[in-house]
Amino acid sequence: MNAIPISWYLIVSAALFCIGLYGLLARRNAVAMLMAVELSLNAVNLNLVAFWRYVDPNRPAGIAWAIFVLTVAAAEAAVGLALVISIYRQRDSVITEELDVLKY
Repeated sequence: MNAIPISWYLIVSAALFCIGLYGLLARRNAVAMLMAVELSLNAVNLNLVAFWRYVDPNRPAGIAWAIFVLTVAAAEAAVGLALVISIYRQRDSVITEELDVLKY
């Protein structure tokens, strides 16, 4: 039926998620943190598609969820990047430790 076992997909997905989580926790640059979140969301998409393919490929639910997650990720990236650009224009920095815009 399938040449590649599902465990390989899950291992790759777990590795991508861990890299994204490390990037989110270790980075100070807001743009790099956004990229790390996108990497984690792509790992989730890989899980969704892998389970969809191996459980029941005749039902479109897995692909529908993957497309939904991609849509949410694109909206999150657009809004997040707009916020980062706005903050950069005000502060000339995107280092998260230096961002205290809400403090007065």
